[in-house]
Amino acid sequence: MGGLYFNPMYFVFALPPLLLGLWAQSRVRSAFNKYTKVRSATGMTGAQAARRILDSHGLQNVPVERVNGMLSDHYDPRSKTLRLSDAVYSTPSIAAVGVAAHEAGHALQDQASYSMLRLRSAMVPTVGIGSWLGPIVFMAGLFMNSVAGNTIAWLGLILFGLTAAFAIVTLPVEFDASRRAKKLLVEDGIVSAQEIKGVDRMLDAAALTYVAGALQAIMTVLYYAYLLLGRRD
Repeated sequence: MGGLYFNPMYFVFALPPLLLGLWAQSRVRSAFNKYTKVRSATGMTGAQAARRILDSHGLQNVPVERVNGMLSDHYDPRSKTLRLSDAVYSTPSIAAVGVAAHEAGHALQDQASYSMLRLRSAMVPTVGIGSWLGPIVFMAGLFMNSVAGNTIAWLGLILFGLTAAFAIVTLPVEFDASRRAKKLLVEDGIVSAQEIKGVDRMLDAAALTYVAGALQAIMTVLYYAYLLLGRRD
């Protein structure tokens, strides 16, 4: 089974999403670094922008908290809390209000019971199990040269496949949050029509990271399937 570890076909499956992910991350860092230095005309910080959006849409009960980490911003649908990183929370920049509005977009999705957000939240427990247990079960089955081994390997493939399904479901959730963010920033008077161009560049770059993540998960599933089906030859 040495080929399992050194099969050159692995790079055929893994390299495209890896390169896309590196490029996307580079674009996100570049856009964030550029627009974090551009002060918003209103002078609002990320926390203030998020607060205005939430309050104007009846979400006064959703707290906006500071969280450690670089671009660790997120909305937690379980605790109904919006958390912003240090670089976003207190910075009055185009980048900060763009990120904050995106996370506020998730809060509005939750408020509206957006179907894809509900589906993603429901998948979290099973995905957490499948992401680490799936590869273990798959490899165990692959090492067993028997019908039972094939069955176990397919089970592992299905378990890990939940990770790819989760990544795919995440795409419309993130795209919709960015669409809402761009609209809300202008409607609530947080940025001008000219400033929204900077937000567009940054959020569009961030969207590519989710595409890369989904592609990586899909290609990993396909590679596992390739190994399993190739063993029949």
